[in-house]
Amino acid sequence: MKLDLQRLLKKGIYSLIANMCDEPFLIQNVRGQVLYGNADDKYPEKCPVGYQDGVIGWVSGGKKTEAIAKLLEHLATSEYEKKALGKETLAKYRELILLYDITEKLAASLDPQEVASLIIQEANKLINANKVSLMLINENTGLLEVIAGLGDEAKTKMSLKVGEGIAGYIALTGKAEIINNLSDDPRFLVGTRKVSSMMCAPLRIKDKTIGVINISSEEPANYTAEDLKLLSALTLQAAAAIENARLYDALKEAFLTAVSTLAETIEKRDTYTGGHTKRVMEYSLAIGKYFGLPDNEMERLKLAAVLHDVGKIGVRDDILLKNGKLDEEEYREMKRHTIYGEEVLKYIKYFKDIIPGVKSHHERYDGKGYPEGLSGTQIDIIARIIAVGDTFDAMTSDRPYRNALSKEVAYAEIKKCAGSQFDPEVVRAFLKAMALNN
Repeated sequence: MKLDLQRLLKKGIYSLIANMCDEPFLIQNVRGQVLYGNADDKYPEKCPVGYQDGVIGWVSGGKKTEAIAKLLEHLATSEYEKKALGKETLAKYRELILLYDITEKLAASLDPQEVASLIIQEANKLINANKVSLMLINENTGLLEVIAGLGDEAKTKMSLKVGEGIAGYIALTGKAEIINNLSDDPRFLVGTRKVSSMMCAPLRIKDKTIGVINISSEEPANYTAEDLKLLSALTLQAAAAIENARLYDALKEAFLTAVSTLAETIEKRDTYTGGHTKRVMEYSLAIGKYFGLPDNEMERLKLAAVLHDVGKIGVRDDILLKNGKLDEEEYREMKRHTIYGEEVLKYIKYFKDIIPGVKSHHERYDGKGYPEGLSGTQIDIIARIIAVGDTFDAMTSDRPYRNALSKEVAYAEIKKCAGSQFDPEVVRAFLKAMALNN
């Protein structure tokens, strides 16, 4: 850190030096410029003002020349320490802000892949690197696998045994390391990547290592203990976020399995609709994907499609299982399955967002459907999509009162009803999605 002697000679310092010295003296900078004093050539005593293994000025004068020089050296050291402390404090403040920001971002995501990608991006911002990768231990194979990366790492499908290579060694020991000269490290897998310097830190939950983060540079980076400390702080946040995302995934999978089991149990009451729920879900998701629904809406569509007929649990068997067409009164009762579906789901908070899809999947685009006679975009987009998938599967499945229609005939009927029974945009998405799948 550079320091100018003139900056030290503030008004209070002038007074202090003048009071401690009753003889003439002279203070000069390294260029010989006089900064303070009135000594002349009859005082040949000259002492350097040292600072960080160098000289920033000179003091000339009488017997107290050396004392003045020592005072200035002390002031210079104090100034350096004050500035260094300020710089370090600012750096720590920025580091805390960055980590807090990362924590907030990670808390907002419950998808393991999304969490991994976010961690990679943030690590690249914090630490100088050409390549960054995050590897997780596959719980089935036990191998370390790259799930997210930047640079060449984004394309690699590399996997390692725990203990193999540097990343595998870090996963085995659970201790972070800096390797600033990779060519001299026997653990480095020659030919796998063009890198010179590397840092690797484990992702740990309690005493369990779940993966590692690799930071590397093609040119010598001379990573420091501070860099490693920052990376380790990031991995602490990352490990917790990934573990939470994994637990959420497992919980969600268990929940979807329970929901599917419920739907299949209800479906088994009617031997003529076997597999109907699964097919409607597949048709609906194909439409939703082609329609460009975001991930959260696709999730809502999947659940609503699986549970679209859950209300049939409230329909009497003599109506649900009737071997023939329903009369008017029976049809009115059958139509109530959409209302029953809402009543079943409204007590479960998690199902709140899918109720419109379940309740309204028999509404018509022209307003002539049930149970509320909604029309156009008054009908939830999820319900509009399920309506097409549900009708197509009904037409292409055998019923007690008729045989299944061919897919070609069913396509033509769906197309014919666009704008009346169905949303035209949904029909277009359905026909294009089916063309891609056939």
